[in-house]
Formats: sequence, C-alpha cells, structure tokens
Amino acid sequence: MARKSLIQRERKRQKLEQKYHLIRRSSKKEISKVPSLSDKWEIHLSLLGSHYNIER
Repeated sequence: MARKSLIQRERKRQKLEQKYHLIRRSSKKEISKVPSLSDKWEIHLSLLGSHYNIER
C-alpha cells in the first residue's frame, strides 16, 4: 500500500510541475529583465501566488 501511495504522490507532483512550468519560466524571464529590486520582488510574489494560496 505504501508503494502505491508513493507512485500516486509522484504522479501528482509531475502533473503540478507541468501545469506551472510555463508560468514559472515567463516570470523568471521577467525577473531577469527588471533592474529594480522592488519590482523583482513583486514578480517573485506573483510567481509564488500562482502555486501557493497566500494572502497579500
């Protein structure tokens, strides 16, 4: 039973990784182009918000 749950957890992780791959890549490109640290932080928070349910 533990083996099956491990496999399911890995499948779920891969599914989430695929779901957010493009969003993360585009946000990382934006971060590299922005000179201001505060703007980079805003983009970083939006990147976190896309996966986690956080309040701002």
